[in-house]
Amino acid sequence: MNSTPSTPPFSEEPVPPSASQSSGSGRPQTRLPLRRRTAASARPGHFGILSSLQIIVTYAFLAATLFTLFTPNNLFSGQMVERLFSAWQANPNGAAVQPAAPADSAANRIGIVAGHWKNDSGAVCPDGLTEQEVNLKIATLVQQKLTAEGYQVDLLAEFDDRLVQYKAIALVSIHNDSCDYINDQATGFKVAAAMDSAYPEKASRLTACLIDRYHARTGLPFHANSITNDMTNYHAFSEINTETTAAIIEAGFLNLDRKILTENTDLVAQGIVDGINCFIRNESVSPTAATTATP
Repeated sequence: MNSTPSTPPFSEEPVPPSASQSSGSGRPQTRLPLRRRTAASARPGHFGILSSLQIIVTYAFLAATLFTLFTPNNLFSGQMVERLFSAWQANPNGAAVQPAAPADSAANRIGIVAGHWKNDSGAVCPDGLTEQEVNLKIATLVQQKLTAEGYQVDLLAEFDDRLVQYKAIALVSIHNDSCDYINDQATGFKVAAAMDSAYPEKASRLTACLIDRYHARTGLPFHANSITNDMTNYHAFSEINTETTAAIIEAGFLNLDRKILTENTDLVAQGIVDGINCFIRNESVSPTAATTATP
């Protein structure tokens, strides 16, 4: 079958006749060796066309991606550029990194009320020391310690507007008892939870944890016999969300316990932190603390 021959891999180039060889001599002319045709000469311009097409497609893809990501409202947003650059730094050769969904804030939130703060002085000692300033100092240290452990901690005033339907893992209000001398037994701390808590078992557990851990840390006795209605009917208990477990602690008496409350405040704060962690981590408590807990 006759077919058009493909381009041969070799080409012949005409060789000019030498002086000793004439076209009329009848002898065949001597030809120089055949020269291999290179790929560039065989397909002139092919590489340049492919490269151009590839560049065009790449830029078209990038342009489409940018127009998809940016809207008129955030086209020049520094925040958007910063997010893209941060994502690229974290994973420059991988797929785009999607931002993590925000966690439920109540699942990691703790409320700490500084008793009487922004309302009144509370108990006042003869030298002018107020319960409010002692409460605030302890509460601030508790907030700092819990924040360092990764919790979101709100430092709340006595009648803070945020208390209404407040949602958190736990809420603890910090107070102290009278600065007057009552008797030699007026020493130690008190803890109580809401009497009508929606989850009395949780309230009992938070109370038991605070009793057990605070006593272990500070060495102060639990003063169970002087828990008052002001504690069990504490106003915040009826304001917060029913899902929030709450308790109130009177960390000590400002008379006989003044030294530890004012000079070793870090230890006092750590005792409260220990109690909150015990509740959150579902740690075990001593049988005595469990039976004396007052829901």
